[in-house]
Amino acid sequence: MALGSSMAAGPGIRPSAADAPFRAGRSARNYPHLVADRLGLDLTDVTYSGATTANILDEPQHGTPPQIEALDGTETLVTVTIGGNDVGYVPMLMAAGLPRFVRWLPPVRELFDATTRDRALVEVGESLRRVGRAVLERAPHARVLFVDYLALLPPPGEPVPPLSGSDAALGRRIADTLERLTGQAAADTGCEWVRAAQASRSHHAWSAVPWTTRPGLPWPGRPAPLHPNAAGMRAVADLVVEQVGAVSD
Repeated sequence: MALGSSMAAGPGIRPSAADAPFRAGRSARNYPHLVADRLGLDLTDVTYSGATTANILDEPQHGTPPQIEALDGTETLVTVTIGGNDVGYVPMLMAAGLPRFVRWLPPVRELFDATTRDRALVEVGESLRRVGRAVLERAPHARVLFVDYLALLPPPGEPVPPLSGSDAALGRRIADTLERLTGQAAADTGCEWVRAAQASRSHHAWSAVPWTTRPGLPWPGRPAPLHPNAAGMRAVADLVVEQVGAVSD
């Protein structure tokens, strides 16, 4: 079973998953599909682009029920990649690459509001714990793996065009906080943590061998901007398979 947002769904990575809603942006080559293929598991993939922790727990999304309702207690493995949309992580980075005057528009300006952002970062920690507890309750026999986000940004000191240095620093702060909170949520709820962010630091979107994409306009048939590419999905699948095998051996 796979739960999560676009970072797990894989929008733009061809081919699309059969019978997936168009808005889900769900790829047949995302890491949940790759893991299921390699481990010989039957897969139910309800990952959905734009999903928040609320969409996993109790809020429908574009007419689809909360993702947790797909669990029936027979699962042996559940992966969860969520949290970035709760704090506007990728939308903020996308907006940072737009012309300055656009940032005065109210919906965009809110993405950079320090009070709103810091409150969201505080709240997402408890939301992630709620997800962990709820998944374990619905799937008591499953191993539940929180899979955090692949690195998007290079380390400090490296250029990140078209982002400014201050916007890149803000993005790193959000990413680092999400990574830490995901690990804490896994530890606090008895789930496991697959450290995709740590493994991908040298494969950021501006690197020579990127696992994620740079900002830009969405283009049909290409991975979505500021999201995993096909190589990134394969790398995350490798991490999940390695962790599952390491504990099972």
